[in-house]
Amino acid sequence: MLTRSQTQLMHQHTISGKQSWTPLLDCFLITMGLFAVSIILSCASASAESEGGYEHGRLHLPFVGHTTFGKYPPLSDWTELQRVRERPDFAVLGVPNDMGTQFRSGAQMGPRGIREASTLYQFGHKEVFDADTGETYSYGSVLDVGDVDIVHTDQATSLNRTQEAVEAILSANVTPIILGGDHAITAPVCAALQVLQRPVFLVQIDAHLDFVDQRHGVRFGHGNSMRRCLELPHIDSMLQLGIRGVSSTAKSGFQDAAAMGSTVLSVRKVRELGVAAVAEKVPLGAMVYFSIDIDGLDPSIAPGTGTPSHGGFLYYEVKDLLRSIIRRGELVGLDLVEVAPPYDPAGVTTTLAARLLLDAMGFAKAANAGKNTGHAGQPPARGEL
Repeated sequence: MLTRSQTQLMHQHTISGKQSWTPLLDCFLITMGLFAVSIILSCASASAESEGGYEHGRLHLPFVGHTTFGKYPPLSDWTELQRVRERPDFAVLGVPNDMGTQFRSGAQMGPRGIREASTLYQFGHKEVFDADTGETYSYGSVLDVGDVDIVHTDQATSLNRTQEAVEAILSANVTPIILGGDHAITAPVCAALQVLQRPVFLVQIDAHLDFVDQRHGVRFGHGNSMRRCLELPHIDSMLQLGIRGVSSTAKSGFQDAAAMGSTVLSVRKVRELGVAAVAEKVPLGAMVYFSIDIDGLDPSIAPGTGTPSHGGFLYYEVKDLLRSIIRRGELVGLDLVEVAPPYDPAGVTTTLAARLLLDAMGFAKAANAGKNTGHAGQPPARGEL
């Protein structure tokens, strides 16, 4: 039954004895229009969510919030790695130590600079789409476990603490991602790999061989690190890529490296052989540890380092090396060293470093997923660059 007010409303819209339903029809059309719009927005939201969008919760832009690596959760007590409910794929550890430098210091600020730069790449996406290759992958689960407690002027204690920290990560069956620091930190990190109780193949990307035995009694500086690593019984062999120009190592060092099981390839030689041929020098299925000195890349794209050397790799070359080598083996750890923010005012070096680390994590996660589904080693959808 119509109310009095409704009857009056209908009466007001009666024309020539015929009732006009225009207001009711308008209301109906508006309601149906709003309903249709809500359906469209719901579908768009679902589509965005399925493609890794961030339609819900906080926007959490790069310049907002705490500056952990990639804005991943922090974990300050490393012993908790053994007890976390869901074991992470990667633990990011900073080693702010540059006491081994021989020229410009500043790499002790590397971990902090790389962490800040890494926030650029975290907009809440669940997945990453690589427009170059057509691949879609994720970085996996990550915890930022903070920094090694460095003791200023005490290199021995600082390096020992570095080894202990990495051993704690490996003992929890988590892959360490190390932010240097200068290249001296790689020796204790590789010493910690003994926890794996299997031979490890070491891949170095660097402008310098870093194979000096000792200089004025110094055996654990950034120019000695690769020799110290190859002396370890569990480091099976080594591939040194990007070595060029006037090195900090004499000719005898190159001869020693070859005699001890290292293959040394310059930037020109890598380009001549191609990525696929270089990757095949890594044994199929090997445990692989990567050590990336940022000066392995050209200073035109990585100026923020203590010992820049012209004629280095470009981003895509290192990215393709990472992808191809990680597919062949099992990534058991990676360090990226010698990033010195004081010489990087525009932040291009720290941004590059963060990008390479995230690339490696994504490739490792995708490779592990491929092995679980029987598709390991498959080429990218649109071919490798």
